[in-house]
Amino acid sequence: MTVKAVNMPCTTPNVYTKVPDGGWGWTIAFAFFFVEALTYGIIKSFGVFFNDLMESFDETNSRISWIISICVFVQTFTAPLSTVLSNRFGHRFVVMAGGVLISTGMVTASFARTVVDMYVTIGVISGLGYCLSFLPTVTILSQYFDKRRSLVTAVASTGECFAVFSFAPAITALKEQIGWRYSLLSVGVLQLSIVICGSLLRPIIIKEQEEVKAQPPEEPTETKYMLENEQTRTSIESIDSGVEITTSPSNVPGNTKAEPKSEEPKENVQILVENNSTPPEPKTKLLDFSVMRDYSFICYAFFGLFATLGFFAPSLYIIPLSLSLGISKDHSAYILSAMAIAEVFGRISAGWVLNKKPIRKIYIELICVVLLSVALFAFPFASEFWGLMTCSIFFGFMLGTVAGTHIPLLAEDDVVGIAKMSSAAGVYVFIQSLAGLAGPPLAGVLVDTTQNYSSAFYSCAAGMVLGAVFLSLVRPCKAGLCHRQQQRAEESAAEAVPELPDDFIEMDIGKAENSGKGCDGVA
Repeated sequence: MTVKAVNMPCTTPNVYTKVPDGGWGWTIAFAFFFVEALTYGIIKSFGVFFNDLMESFDETNSRISWIISICVFVQTFTAPLSTVLSNRFGHRFVVMAGGVLISTGMVTASFARTVVDMYVTIGVISGLGYCLSFLPTVTILSQYFDKRRSLVTAVASTGECFAVFSFAPAITALKEQIGWRYSLLSVGVLQLSIVICGSLLRPIIIKEQEEVKAQPPEEPTETKYMLENEQTRTSIESIDSGVEITTSPSNVPGNTKAEPKSEEPKENVQILVENNSTPPEPKTKLLDFSVMRDYSFICYAFFGLFATLGFFAPSLYIIPLSLSLGISKDHSAYILSAMAIAEVFGRISAGWVLNKKPIRKIYIELICVVLLSVALFAFPFASEFWGLMTCSIFFGFMLGTVAGTHIPLLAEDDVVGIAKMSSAAGVYVFIQSLAGLAGPPLAGVLVDTTQNYSSAFYSCAAGMVLGAVFLSLVRPCKAGLCHRQQQRAEESAAEAVPELPDDFIEMDIGKAENSGKGCDGVA
């Protein structure tokens, strides 16, 4: 059973003897739910402002798409910075600072006069805040859970889905009452509550305990010698034993009498002691780029790079696509909400499946990515409300299975493991930044060129297929790397162990006899 070592104030770290799989981790999961809602939930709901921004600034699809593209790019590109700051100042401070930046950017954007102002406020300022808020929260949540990690992370990440489900209709209704500028201002004020979520991120320390066996009392000297002679089948007084008579316990001063044996046998008692006597561990690197030498991680990073192309564009273009098919604004908002609800069930289902043991989680992820590619290819074939609704529900469910698990899977041994999860997450999200920057504008350019929103979904599907190819290579690369490392270890161990003769005891006895004869000869 996990026992907390010390009861401390809420501002100090939680100290556990092993990963608690609960405890204060449930509070962290609660905070992560709202951080997800106020970060990715707002980003995915930003499509409700799309047409208003195009009319207000008189800009094209691709120009307006750059707002979210820059935001996503800054969010992912600065992931290593988030890792460094979290390792240096702690997760709590970084997330609270991120909440202030997000709110500042959104509130300032409500007063923007040009689309370039939106690039700076939402794209750069809020984008940096999103990174500082999201990544440290999901990292510390993974540290609080082990066996339940997949399920808890998936359920907590549904905050994003509930946000899209509730924010899309709410913001649409609010715009009709107070306009898009005051609606954006209200969203910025709401996002300031991320500071409260950040204050709940209590750090965790796993202080392992080592198991020490209490040494049994030393046997009396005479008994010890008798046991030795019994093993060698010789008498202690025998000349053949090679032991001097003077070394007999009867001739050792102070040991003329054997100590009486205890009548009751003494049991070995196992005592748990804290490992305080060990030397201090070296300082943790602020950012460990050694994960880039792991081929399995490289393949997983390329999977994230191409899969990101399909994460954001559908939620941005689903409303414009529905409007182009003659569907009303209210029904278009319902489609986006249905996608969000389906994503909730997808995340929970993926977490429940991945929590089963034994199961190879990387293969389950691969199946979900393949089905997600199919969902993206299905959108262009929808021609009316119910067809688009069906595609959105299917896409939302499969998106939930992937989006809620692709970062926590870094902690699995098939990728990098929990020890390197913090640095790996920073590097992984950093690599994703290229796709986050290029994805929505690429879709926007295709839409402006072809005058058809279906082309945006084709580009997303192509990226997801490439992501599936690289994801399928992760496990083979990891298995091959482990096999090579095992071979090297066996070779080095074989070289390190000296070759011993078949019977080195007889050789030692022979040497002793020769030495005795030599001494007699000299004498």
